[in-house]
Amino acid sequence: QVQLVESGGGLVRTGDSLRLSCTASGRDFSTYAMGWFRQAPGREREFVAAINWRSTSTNYTNSVNGRFTISRDRGHDTVYLQMNGLKPEDTAIYYCAAHLGFLVLIDGGVEYWGKGTQVTVSS
Repeated sequence: QVQLVESGGGLVRTGDSLRLSCTASGRDFSTYAMGWFRQAPGREREFVAAINWRSTSTNYTNSVNGRFTISRDRGHDTVYLQMNGLKPEDTAIYYCAAHLGFLVLIDGGVEYWGKGTQVTVSS
């Protein structure tokens, strides 16, 4: 059974940092692009960040560029999202995602989803 399991969410204050983790299991994800999406209350799910299977390319939505960093550990099929300088507008459920195609993933084409982890940033 394929699973993406997120962890690391929580309640923090403006300016704080969090590190999200996502561990994939059930198949070999070493050749998959991995990424993060988020959904705030009353809003559609949006792309946040992605990393290709070789970790040679990353992509971020403009609102997190320079504050968030995506990385992965291929040996353990784990992807991370280091979030610094958090703002109240970053409050959302963060979902881990995977697809074989890096550009497809950036465009929202997701083959596998995690169940999400809540991030809440208070002002």
